[in-house]
Amino acid sequence: MKLFKKIAIISVTIIVLSLLGGYLYFQKKFTPPENYLNVSGTAENIPTRWISTNENSHAALLLPIKLNGIDKTFYMQLDSGSPITVFYKNSLESISEKFPNRIKIDNEKNKISTGFKIGNLNVISSDFEVLNYGSKIDFDNANAENIIGTIGTDLLEKRITVLDFKHNKCSFIEKIQENNFIDFEFKKRKILIPAKVDNENLKLLYDSGTSGYELITTKEAWEKYKSKTSAIKTEKGNSWGNTLAVFSASANKKIQFGNASLPLSEVTYIEGTSKLQNFLMKQSGMQGMIGNKLFLNHTLILDCKNEKFKLE
Repeated sequence: MKLFKKIAIISVTIIVLSLLGGYLYFQKKFTPPENYLNVSGTAENIPTRWISTNENSHAALLLPIKLNGIDKTFYMQLDSGSPITVFYKNSLESISEKFPNRIKIDNEKNKISTGFKIGNLNVISSDFEVLNYGSKIDFDNANAENIIGTIGTDLLEKRITVLDFKHNKCSFIEKIQENNFIDFEFKKRKILIPAKVDNENLKLLYDSGTSGYELITTKEAWEKYKSKTSAIKTEKGNSWGNTLAVFSASANKKIQFGNASLPLSEVTYIEGTSKLQNFLMKQSGMQGMIGNKLFLNHTLILDCKNEKFKLE
């Protein structure tokens, strides 16, 4: 009996250590690095630009920026699903060819030391990450969508963000009167907003990288929310080069954020996400993701530092 008892104790110990080790691994792997942005100034009423596709007129939200030392407007995607601001290597190399010695990528560490401006907002870092991604810059086309990187929630953590979707403008400011603001969670620089559908409390990740979708949820919830007679729209999505199958259907619901009630006219679910992504979604407690499309006629104000938001 003593032998069996020892074996049982050892087995339990191994399981506990394995679970703890797994927890610590995921905590380390998915905890963003320290916010390395040095931010000064503010940006007010910056005009935004939408990327359109055949299936989606609001596929991504772009902000005009200028790299330090280069008098040329480029664009970066505002992605509230990314905890860090990153640049695209292929795009930077293209800029470097035209402006020698202005950009120096540390290819060994995949880092770059540089800065950029959004209006009068200055963003500087010696540790911007560089992803093997992006396209060559079209310098001859004044209307080209020359996207050179992604702006993440590390910038949103440094400033109060005002997204005026009705007038296609964006501001990054330091102070605002926070009357009738609502609490939200800002965990690991992820924006988790409380909402209600059919009087059910939900925790939804605001991911502007899924810009053109109102609500992305599980297949089970999708079946529950969608109109029974709705046609199903199928399209291919892209997540950092990975192809996903995206299914959308019309809905006739209301989604509530505090006292603000918005029409929910479409719901979506995605196939092709990894088991790890699905596991992390469940662990976070969130029931879905919301993109920019839901807020097109409204203004969304996010104070990530103090975990407060308002929808107008």
